[in-house]
Amino acid sequence: MPNTKSPSIEPSQIELDRRAFRHSRKQRSTLVALVSTIAFAVIAFLTLTNAPGWDRVQQSFFNYDTAVKALPHVLDGLLLNLRVLLFSAIGVLVFGLALALLRTLRSPIFTPIRLFVRGYVDLFRGLPLIIVLYLVGFGIPGLRLEFLGRIPAEVLGTVALILTYSAYVAEVFRAGIEAVHPSQRLAARSLGLTYTQTMRLVVLPQALRKVAPPLMNDFVSLQKDVGLISVLGAVDAVRGAQIEVAHFANFTPYVVAGLLFVLLAIPTVRLADYVTNRLAKREQAGALL
Repeated sequence: MPNTKSPSIEPSQIELDRRAFRHSRKQRSTLVALVSTIAFAVIAFLTLTNAPGWDRVQQSFFNYDTAVKALPHVLDGLLLNLRVLLFSAIGVLVFGLALALLRTLRSPIFTPIRLFVRGYVDLFRGLPLIIVLYLVGFGIPGLRLEFLGRIPAEVLGTVALILTYSAYVAEVFRAGIEAVHPSQRLAARSLGLTYTQTMRLVVLPQALRKVAPPLMNDFVSLQKDVGLISVLGAVDAVRGAQIEVAHFANFTPYVVAGLLFVLLAIPTVRLADYVTNRLAKREQAGALL
């Protein structure tokens, strides 16, 4: 029986030399980066610790005993931030995608809808998030609608986050949809697919691959902004830190809350970098010489 297995393609000597050269450059760059980072860290540390007011700053912002005592309360508040983040992220993705799809409708009969979506995007991309939080958090309860009852502050904060971030995500989705070549739609329609099937099976899968990196960046920003719900009275990590600051007369709980948000964001940042690099390598990949 003949061997039908295709022979493996071996890289040429030129390609091997290129790989070796890139590997050596990468090693040298890594070494230089490591040395420069260590040198900068040492200089920064010595500059801070030798400053005249360092002892007072250390006591006010980096007090270990205060940090240990405040950590449980701040962690309890962080759990609220995580719940708000989860529901906000889901709401932003669903609502943002719906806005993008409505804005890409091409029939003239949908012109009022496209104008409304454009106005919505312009409005909420222009309004600062803190103002949206005030309008939603204090405006909706101010209507005194009995059927709504008493709405928790975290729910109002989630609504404000969804309203604001959906405007940004809608534009990201729209850019991804319009980046798909029109021939993809025409080919799908020529095969008998409806508009909905074309968007669901052909356009959206390609658009999502294109917009994955900016979506991840928006999610990182959302992680930080969930801390703003404290302005509505929700006892999250920031408000918990504020309570501890008043209790201990020390600013260390704010530093603790900030570090917790950083630790929360690092995995998402690394994932965003990984997705971006992977997509870039896939687009730049070429044949072996």
